[in-house]
Amino acid sequence: MTLLCSVRGCRLPLARDERRLVCPRAHAFDVARRGYVNLLQPQDRRSAHPGDSAEAVEARARLRRGGVERALVDATAALVPARPGDAVLDVGCGDGAHVAAVAARTGCDGYGLDISVPAVDAAAKAHPEQHWVVANADRFLPYADASFAAVLSVTARVNAAEFRRVIRDDGALVVVVPAADDLVELRAAVLGEGIARERAERVIDACAPAFALVRREGLRGRARLDPTGVADVLTASYRGLRTSQQPRVAAVEALAVTFARDVLIFRPAA
Repeated sequence: MTLLCSVRGCRLPLARDERRLVCPRAHAFDVARRGYVNLLQPQDRRSAHPGDSAEAVEARARLRRGGVERALVDATAALVPARPGDAVLDVGCGDGAHVAAVAARTGCDGYGLDISVPAVDAAAKAHPEQHWVVANADRFLPYADASFAAVLSVTARVNAAEFRRVIRDDGALVVVVPAADDLVELRAAVLGEGIARERAERVIDACAPAFALVRREGLRGRARLDPTGVADVLTASYRGLRTSQQPRVAAVEALAVTFARDVLIFRPAA
């Protein structure tokens, strides 16, 4: 897999030089102890610590260890069209659970990219056999054109132009968004609004005309959460709660919650 230099205006191929990746213009990036590389540029971050915090990453991991969303991860992996030896990229990969599940199921080579250093560090620790990069996908995917058989985006931002550039002409884009009723009970109890939110149509519009939708699947599950589980879902799903919402969180003792996803599968448009 050819990585590209992320320095603005460069984008030349990177080559391995001991514990660094170096481009022909001598821009160099250290390879972390866990094997991933941080290509994030200072101008590509909006805060000192962009993306998911270490607390959010660990909260999501605890939920999966407890069985919450595990079935959704496996069901999503079953919908990704990949074969042994294919390269599959997860953009906004978090701790790598989704692309690792795809790799385990299909024998593909998994690649993950996220703007969060704690997330990519966790992914590299849990799945050292896959390939991990820290970068800002909203700006640029640091891979050569037509590198991937499939690109996966799970509840993350969508950069259709860059997705199309790195996907092969015969490849696929799989976008997973929260369905209208995802966490509806929790939103009603804590955030004060249980209104269904439709997201899929906006994503379909955002991906046109580069991609054509070929399949749409709905995934559903329910879990009864104790107070720790409620707190973990809120930490993993929301960057922060207003002070006025904290008493509502404390009042939730146990709650049956809907976890729902819309899976949108696209092919490059002709």
